[in-house]
Amino acid sequence: MTLLNFARHLRETMNGALLRPALLHLKQKEFFTPVAAANCFGVFDSFDAARAWLPRNEEFDHSALAKEYVEERTRHVFAYDYPVMWWLERAFNDGATTLFDIGGSVGVHYYAYGHYFKMPAGLTWLVAEVPAMVAIGRELAEKNQAAALRFTEDIEGGTDASVWLSAGAFHYLDVRFDQLLLRSGAKPRHILLNKLPLYDGEDFVTTQNLGDGCYAPAHVYNKARFIREIEALGYTRVDEWKVPERSLHIPGHEERSIAAFTGLYFSRSSSPPTADACQPDLTTPTKEES
Repeated sequence: MTLLNFARHLRETMNGALLRPALLHLKQKEFFTPVAAANCFGVFDSFDAARAWLPRNEEFDHSALAKEYVEERTRHVFAYDYPVMWWLERAFNDGATTLFDIGGSVGVHYYAYGHYFKMPAGLTWLVAEVPAMVAIGRELAEKNQAAALRFTEDIEGGTDASVWLSAGAFHYLDVRFDQLLLRSGAKPRHILLNKLPLYDGEDFVTTQNLGDGCYAPAHVYNKARFIREIEALGYTRVDEWKVPERSLHIPGHEERSIAAFTGLYFSRSSSPPTADACQPDLTTPTKEES
């Protein structure tokens, strides 16, 4: 290494070491502004530690956060929804008529997915949510005459459901998925989990700016451990997919970054429903056509 290159390398190293705390301080200040909505910051050992660092706020229990779900996500699906719809339709065709939707907002998945396949007769779709979302969801269901939709604030309320679904919500709960199953005594035949922050490192908790002055802790899970815990309860991982629309970057912790979140489908059956066994009825009109 020449003297000039050594001097340049030394300067870059010193600048990095000196500037890093200042840059992190700026990122921390920015995190608490509207421009940082959806961004994450910090690494913590627990939800309690994360909440102690955050300002007191309503987290998800804030009616303003329902606006996008009511106006947009009840009407449209996105690329990450298609694997869930694929397996959910097959579970319905296989006889499932009860579903527990953890963190399903105002019933967005029921409304949006109903544009693409027919829901079974006698369906009960139970959504577990925070009080603000439950109130809006019930009002919307009554307005839309969505008789299948039910709402509860009880996270253990779906003990009899044959399908458990959580799409982009479960990591905001301070409980592991296998522990929730054990604690509730539930044994659903089908488990669909979407938009999960899974990676190869150690479990940790971070915080997210939800927008509208709301912030919440969020789990980030070791992928192998998360899957192993569910499989230990008698489930088979049938499918897995990447969700490139969701990623994670934590300033100052590049080693904990996640380029794409993960979706998973588990079944208790040794022979889960397949595409060949459960072809969709293409002659049935969708909600948009009827």
